[in-house]
Amino acid sequence: MTGTTPAPETPTKARRSARRRGRLPAWIDFGLIPLLNLAAALLVAGLVVLFIGENPLDAVQVLVWGALGYGEGIGFTLFYATNFMMTGLAVAVAFHAGLFNIGGEGQAYVGGLGVGLAALALDRFVPWWVTFPVAIAGGALFGAAWAFIPAWLQAKRGSHIVITTIMFNFIASALMVYVLVELLTPQGSMQPETRTFEAGGQLPELGWLFAAFGLDIGGAPLNITLFVALIACALVYVLIWRTRLGYEIRAVGFNPTAAVYAGISTVKITVIAMLISGALAGVMALNPVMGEQHRLQIDFVTGAGFIGIAVALMGRAHPVGVVFAAILFGILYQGGAELAFEMPAISRDMIIVIQGLVILFAGALENMFRPGVTRIYNVLTGPGPTPGPAPDQARADA
Repeated sequence: MTGTTPAPETPTKARRSARRRGRLPAWIDFGLIPLLNLAAALLVAGLVVLFIGENPLDAVQVLVWGALGYGEGIGFTLFYATNFMMTGLAVAVAFHAGLFNIGGEGQAYVGGLGVGLAALALDRFVPWWVTFPVAIAGGALFGAAWAFIPAWLQAKRGSHIVITTIMFNFIASALMVYVLVELLTPQGSMQPETRTFEAGGQLPELGWLFAAFGLDIGGAPLNITLFVALIACALVYVLIWRTRLGYEIRAVGFNPTAAVYAGISTVKITVIAMLISGALAGVMALNPVMGEQHRLQIDFVTGAGFIGIAVALMGRAHPVGVVFAAILFGILYQGGAELAFEMPAISRDMIIVIQGLVILFAGALENMFRPGVTRIYNVLTGPGPTPGPAPDQARADA
């Protein structure tokens, strides 16, 4: 009996194999379907706007102009998007390990404590570029530490990660109130916040960069944390799809039982994935604490941890998708503020409804268009399986 090496699959055979496995090409899975979900969300939001007596097309025009129509709007859009990139990456890494980390809000909050302590300790003695890496390390360390206990409870005791991370959000809020009010508020101040950081604790803004392209971002607090977020996206991609640890994370997320048979410790991977997730959320605090407020305040996260869940869902847990989804939510935040100002009938609460619709269609109704898209794709490319909800391949395939 002679052994033969099978010939490699041609692109056509690979596509047919993918169809037999119920999979769609990446450009459909990561591009077309999220766009259809977004279009459906905006359509329903337009009906809501029409119901209250406003023109949906005028509302879209104001929203887009407010976010992208002038320099300051672009600056604020990218400032918000920076926060959402970091928290979206945090949720995405946990997704790949089969974990639903809802604790990004609390991890970013406690991460702010690490950033604030670094700035308070160094801002009067060294320039910002010395404080900067220390603050990154402090935010990552504190965020990871806050994620460690839920990770350990999930890995060793089976406590559900969703429940523990939600509870730790509230614990983080109470802890930060205590630390700020009792320990860090300057004597004689009535505000629950630290002193304002000196120049050594303030990150440089990016107005000069946009001025080179003829844009004036005005008072937008966009700062170099944007580059930190983009570098983090690249590093997460390398980690998840180009390293052994990333392979183990995806293996555990895709099939924990098979991972155990392959010799992978699910306890170790669960803890490591959550530590990385918490560290990413903690680093997000750089943007508001050292880049905007230049001090540590109560509730500086302002919901970015929860928006990160929607960003990760819409971006299909892929760093490139996270970048685009974060920019989209940055547009909704900044454009929504402009919309509420220009069209008073559309209140800030209505903007939250629109954001909620995007989250609904990107998350809970993510598979609504998939059967139809799969059927059309199979008709156009050849016979395939009966379409149905696709397996969760975002954690296992790039």
